[in-house]
Amino acid sequence: MRRALGSVAAASALALALAACGGSDTPTAQSTPTTQAVDPATVKADLTWWDTSDATNEAPEFKKLIAQFNKTYPNVHVNYQSVPFGEAQNKFKNAAKAKSGAPDILRADVGWVSEFASLGYLYNLDDTELVKDQQDFLPVPLASTKFNGKTYGVPQVTDSLALMYNKKLLQQAGVQPPKTWDEMVTASATIKQKTGKDGTFLNPAGYYLLPFIYGEGGDLVDAQQKKIVVNAPEAVAGSKKAAELVKKPGFTKPPATDAYNAMMTAFKSGKVAMIVNGPWELNNIKSADGFGGLDNLGLTTVPAGTKKSGSPVGGHDYVVWSGMPREKAAAAIAFIKFMTSADTEAQVANDIGLLPPRASAYAKVTNPVIAEFKPMMDSGVGRAWIPEAGQLFAPMDEAATKIMVQGVDAQTALDGVAKTYKSEVVPDYAGG
Repeated sequence: MRRALGSVAAASALALALAACGGSDTPTAQSTPTTQAVDPATVKADLTWWDTSDATNEAPEFKKLIAQFNKTYPNVHVNYQSVPFGEAQNKFKNAAKAKSGAPDILRADVGWVSEFASLGYLYNLDDTELVKDQQDFLPVPLASTKFNGKTYGVPQVTDSLALMYNKKLLQQAGVQPPKTWDEMVTASATIKQKTGKDGTFLNPAGYYLLPFIYGEGGDLVDAQQKKIVVNAPEAVAGSKKAAELVKKPGFTKPPATDAYNAMMTAFKSGKVAMIVNGPWELNNIKSADGFGGLDNLGLTTVPAGTKKSGSPVGGHDYVVWSGMPREKAAAAIAFIKFMTSADTEAQVANDIGLLPPRASAYAKVTNPVIAEFKPMMDSGVGRAWIPEAGQLFAPMDEAATKIMVQGVDAQTALDGVAKTYKSEVVPDYAGG
């Protein structure tokens, strides 16, 4: 079953029609638009929102936005619940399947939307006010909200990985930000020699292997051809390059566990000069004691492989649980509309450095670091927005640790990933 929120005219009353589709994506019932203006004070509902953002760096901003929303909609109570990102995907699926305990609104990773929609756990938003200005969203983030040609989410934030560097350490070593992985080898060795600090810390995780794989023209799956390509020569070549780098002088040997936090601690304390990471850490770096604030933070595109520089495009979308009572529709749409407006996205960008997925928001952004991320977004690579997208990375995380920490041959490790994809993730795809 898939469900659809009913048609909404701008600033109008809402009617909600639930469509029992019997496995089809075509609603069997539609609501009737109305042009009667509605006083926001008459919109009343209790909404539960699961926020999966970082509880320290990002959540306070979103709590502040709820208070701003309530200035216009005083009778919509948003029950804010912070849910750890690593738990949210399965927690939502279990609650939605049980038809009990799921939130009305979820901040979903872009890789989850197609899966949830395919299971019938999300409302179809196509007949709502939330889709009337979709042309204002950047194409790749917007693509993550679609499944079988229907819309099941609204982009909240977008992101891409960048090369982050400590300007002071690079200046002390007399090196420029590397443009290729080979240049990074030379720069890291020089930084170590001249400053005593490590040049680079690479995170051994599947998502962070993607710039290496994309750099050689590879990918995890080919959704168009329905083919597993994670163990193809291009992906293997990129992964081998990552394994080679962590053994070079000036590179921190990553630990097998909690490498991400170790990387960020080293970077913020000035013990390592370069990392690859995303805008979600800007607020964290800004407030780090001894780093020098954002004035000391350099940003550029990730180094290129033999083919190109390419980073995965990530981010989060707002989605609405298909079990939400129909009487909450007006409040849910009003809240999501407010949270994804150009003004709100610009405020979030200015306050905590998250990248807006709405193009018009950039004209309102005064945070200079946001503009520095534009080249990274321009070279961003769209991922496969398939129902199984959220299941692609657990096997890749294991493989990245094997390849970059344990020294397992890249072909062997990625062959294992391909077999897992074939047996557990996309069994109808060729390869594996």
